[in-house]
Amino acid sequence: MQGVLRTLEQTGRLIVLAGWMSLSMAVAAPESGANSTTVVPPTWWTGMHNEQLQLMVRGDNIAHSQVTVDHPSLKIINIASLDSPNYLFIDLDLSEAEPDEFLFTLTKQGVTTGQFTYTLNSRKPGNDRGFDQQETIYLVAPDRFANGDMDNDSIAGLSDKHQPDAPGGRHGGDIQGILNHLDYLQHMGFTQIWSMPLLENAMDSYSYHGYAITDHYRIDPRYGSNSLYRRLSHEAGQRDMGIIMDVVLNHIGSKHPWMDDLPAADWVHHGGEFSPTTHRREALHDIHGVEADKKAFSDGWFVPTMPDLNQQNPFLATFLIQNAIWWVEYAGLSGIRVDTYSYSDKAFLSRWTKALMNQYPQLNIVGEEWTTNPVITSYWQQGSHPADGYQSSLPSVMDFPLQQALVNALTNEESWGSGLIELYGILASDALYGDPYNLVTFTDNQDMSRIFTQLEENYALRDMAMTYLLTSRGIPQIFYGTEVLMANPGTDQHGIIRSDFPGGWPHHQQHAVTGEGLDPQQQKAQNRLRTLLAFRQQHPEAVTGNYLHYVPEAGIYVYFRLDPQGMPVMMGGLNKNADVSELQLERFSPQLSRITQLTRLKRQQDRCCNGRLTVSAGAKCYSMAAAIT
Repeated sequence: MQGVLRTLEQTGRLIVLAGWMSLSMAVAAPESGANSTTVVPPTWWTGMHNEQLQLMVRGDNIAHSQVTVDHPSLKIINIASLDSPNYLFIDLDLSEAEPDEFLFTLTKQGVTTGQFTYTLNSRKPGNDRGFDQQETIYLVAPDRFANGDMDNDSIAGLSDKHQPDAPGGRHGGDIQGILNHLDYLQHMGFTQIWSMPLLENAMDSYSYHGYAITDHYRIDPRYGSNSLYRRLSHEAGQRDMGIIMDVVLNHIGSKHPWMDDLPAADWVHHGGEFSPTTHRREALHDIHGVEADKKAFSDGWFVPTMPDLNQQNPFLATFLIQNAIWWVEYAGLSGIRVDTYSYSDKAFLSRWTKALMNQYPQLNIVGEEWTTNPVITSYWQQGSHPADGYQSSLPSVMDFPLQQALVNALTNEESWGSGLIELYGILASDALYGDPYNLVTFTDNQDMSRIFTQLEENYALRDMAMTYLLTSRGIPQIFYGTEVLMANPGTDQHGIIRSDFPGGWPHHQQHAVTGEGLDPQQQKAQNRLRTLLAFRQQHPEAVTGNYLHYVPEAGIYVYFRLDPQGMPVMMGGLNKNADVSELQLERFSPQLSRITQLTRLKRQQDRCCNGRLTVSAGAKCYSMAAAIT
């Protein structure tokens, strides 16, 4: 018990009244798993766009309590109880409140049953940032990237222990490991870090992936602490890098405390009993469809261990909105990636994104909608014009259609309807999007085979894929280890796809940072990626300008990036021919008529821009900077 009390003293103020134990999160989010009365959000700030706040208080038999606060500047608007006897929801008006610590008193029939303190802080200036086309995102699986603190590999009270040799087990990577690699990532040229979820996953097994959250305000202690996560954001910011948080709105882990005591009977779909989703996202867009098919998609569970949340419950909706705002403010985030975006209630998604964007106009939020149909992906992006008039405030979506089209373009034989024309065709659908330049593009991610495997470990094709990704429209995301050709040959098992990053553990024979043990091809791949990332930083106009392309001909696809005046600043090409090709430049005269010189990125060789351009044989890509006179 003394150990519990020491932990409580570290996370808030402990007050005992009439046998009542209350934990006030007055300084930071809970860093322990102590079973006590809790208040969330753990703290808040004055001067926020929305001047109202809803506290969720959990404690034994506190429903229907009366609540008073010790200062008139903080007004209680409403007190609500739902179906559980152990939850109380307090709506506050912060419009006149100043930063301070406030004492709340709970009473029943005139008898004081408990108290808790709550802290309002002042906001830090400049806590509104985002990411755009100039950025390049590095996606990490934190458990598999680097083990910076071996003391937290296993934690008492969390049953899923350290299993470094099990593909689905916890390997020990953590936030400290990411911190230790910030200089490497900066040197490579990455400007944003997106980590798979870092919040607590107190599941019995397979918890390392992070998508079965059991505490929305606590970093999993096997990764570190809330304060260490904030330090990661701060130190990344000192290197002009941002942090993107992976947020799960659709479901929770079955070990979440809610599942033992639902605040409301409708908090989770299907009464808390497993009923699988159909995954038929098309039902949401089907003008011939029925409501039952939409509900079967949205209300179903992914798996028995991931209960599906009902965001139509207004108290749950507010909880999820405030949780996201809290993390952005607390950690100074530059963006949010939302897992399984379309599975949540779409009216709630409009409310959630609008609240975030009203508070942080510069923030970027990208939703995951795993479909290769751009009609469906574009539906969710702000500024698109879906047939049903749906209003979205979501700035970005993951560009799964482009990912599949790029792989098909490189691996399928050239014909009238296959090969490079597939890439051209998907980009010709960009008119569906509110802003195609703000889509997040990628060659692979945490849920699919690595790009080197998808391309059958053909280095030339891999080079084409990476060069195109980093010079085409959109915001590129690269999966950790892609720079050193990480692969998953012969299997699509997620635990293998998310293998350990070379050099992230002391016993590794290969080390991506130092280059030790890397073979010549891995070194070549890493250097090539570093060159492309340097090009993006040195020539931002070449990766932010308007995209213009030509219908592929004779196995060659040519595209340009244009400045605001319509002048080309970069010319790129994908050549799939086995022999040396002669590219007739007259076709591109509308772009090249005022250009006197082309500089090949790879070897910095100058080429003339009239007549013909000799394009080397093989599956290679040439990205050329235009020198304008």
